[in-house]
Amino acid sequence: MLHTVNKSPFQNGALADCARFLQPGDVLLLLEDGVFACQTGTSHSALLEKLLPQVEVYAIRADLKARAITQLVPGIQITDYAGFVDLVEKHKIHSWL
Repeated sequence: MLHTVNKSPFQNGALADCARFLQPGDVLLLLEDGVFACQTGTSHSALLEKLLPQVEVYAIRADLKARAITQLVPGIQITDYAGFVDLVEKHKIHSWL
């Protein structure tokens, strides 16, 4: 299953809600303001560090660049919109709002 989160974890509980339902082998894609969770040293980076051994975590490169995020939690994979389309083609999708 591909789970997408596009809301900032600092303003919305979508990432925390999503994390409770992720299963080993699932994929988490952070996009738009959801990429704020990728920054190292934040209150949400520990959650991603905990998830990474069980799920693949991706972030959209353009969204990271637009928000000037350069220091990522180790293990997060960066993708572009073509990679986003590839993930959607491979998995059922659940968008967390």
